[in-house]
Amino acid sequence: MTTTLIVPGLKSSGPAHWQSWFEQHIPGTVRVVQRDWHDPNLADWSGRIRREISRTPGRLLIVAHSFGALAAAQAASDHDDRIAGALFVAPADPDKFSIADYLPAAPLSFPSVVVASTNDPWMSLNTAANWADRWGADFVNLGAAGHINADSGFGPWPEGLALLERLRRASELRAASDVRAALRSDARRRSSRTGGGLRPASSPRLTDDRRDVTWAAALLEDAGWTIAPPLPVEVVATAQRQYSGYDPGSTGRVDASCKVNRIN
Repeated sequence: MTTTLIVPGLKSSGPAHWQSWFEQHIPGTVRVVQRDWHDPNLADWSGRIRREISRTPGRLLIVAHSFGALAAAQAASDHDDRIAGALFVAPADPDKFSIADYLPAAPLSFPSVVVASTNDPWMSLNTAANWADRWGADFVNLGAAGHINADSGFGPWPEGLALLERLRRASELRAASDVRAALRSDARRRSSRTGGGLRPASSPRLTDDRRDVTWAAALLEDAGWTIAPPLPVEVVATAQRQYSGYDPGSTGRVDASCKVNRIN
């Protein structure tokens, strides 16, 4: 189970803020509550976020705004095995608080997105892009959107929910890929210990193409797709005989008896 952790910025996020709107549309969200919403103390703020991460089971998607994004980046980097992804919206400029040296300086180990605007009074677009690059995050420029808060018209924000959903899917695909890579690595180790990987006669060696298809199908299944195996050769041959003489260019439909009925 993945829990969405809401991390507001200074003065918190009121009922008209998009973060509050997110809470109404995402079941089971957890909001971080700071001791003092008017005191941007990085140690205190990140400590509160770490506490929520520690006592919330499962993996977490972080949705942070303004100064909360800075505190969330620091706290999440210490619990990267628990973080499924992070959406940093309108992060404040760390230099305004003299805390840049205390923030992660290398790419984060989980998928992340930085959302910024061209006229945010708390951080310039170029500075936001630089931090996104430093953290290895995707970067989204909303144009003239101010501080991306209620004052700039961001209450209901379905596009933000879409960004969060894209982030969640990216996290799932990365996790599935990591699992498959670990399984492949384990298979190689087992093969080396058995002197070349002897297989039972009933388990033929897969060609490179077949192996790639197998892994691709596994990844799709982990992402929620339903993958059906190919039809047996004899079934395909039977279908071809039943459909012999059928013109693929005609308009028709197939009924339960596998006969083609032309639509008049």
